[in-house]
Amino acid sequence: MRLKIEHTTRYSFSAPVAHGLQRLRLIPKNTQGQQVVDWRMVYSGAQVEVEYDDHHHNRTVLVSVEPGSELVEIHCEGTIATADNHGVIGQISGHMPLWAFRQQTALTRPGPRMRALIGEVAAGKAETLEMLHRLSGLILSEVSYAVGETGVATSGEEAAALGKGVCQDHAHIFIGGARAMGIPARYVSGYLMMNDRIEQEAGHAWAEAHVEHLGWVGFDVSNGISPDERYVRVATGCDYREAAPVTGISWGRGESVLAVRLAVEQQHTEQ
Repeated sequence: MRLKIEHTTRYSFSAPVAHGLQRLRLIPKNTQGQQVVDWRMVYSGAQVEVEYDDHHHNRTVLVSVEPGSELVEIHCEGTIATADNHGVIGQISGHMPLWAFRQQTALTRPGPRMRALIGEVAAGKAETLEMLHRLSGLILSEVSYAVGETGVATSGEEAAALGKGVCQDHAHIFIGGARAMGIPARYVSGYLMMNDRIEQEAGHAWAEAHVEHLGWVGFDVSNGISPDERYVRVATGCDYREAAPVTGISWGRGESVLAVRLAVEQQHTEQ
């Protein structure tokens, strides 16, 4: 499948910005089951300072906001060729050892509610892959998908205790649960082609766990499936903070308003 993606992030400032820096992880990866056909990024009100691969092999761009700007826009568009590998990414090279993905972070560390969920999954004897699917299903049944109840700083434990969250929260709960059972796990940010619409309000997030003999395997808890050809991987990390599409700081007297436009659709080749 070939997916066409257009993604625009716009920051409007109520007063001119004196100085600002933004770290962008918006360039999809070439991985098993995914090939970047073309991809370009256009900036307004900002300029590229440096581009590099971070410790998770995320292609990262550091941009500075032009002094005096009241609007910064980052526009990405391109085409990605994908295949359905039933969520199996395999052995991907990188700088991070597997033991690093067993370490909990502030966003994934289990508390009482998460430990209760993990206990239900780990109680019975099962193969690693089966346990992970059980964990994914249990999270979805206990933490309903609800927009506006959590934020980027919400931990997996907080979302689990609330019983509500979005894809980011589901991923953090899954990652924390897998790590608690000794299984390496990581966060993935990217895109998902919806079956019922092209225009979307935000990108998507899911989790990957490392399974012996298979390598990294994806789990989209929010949709109850493993990623297929409708998914595009962009960045990975130990949690949201290391895979966030845009992070940054700015100095000035005003406040900023964020607006996102995203469209993901299948590209049909002409016969």
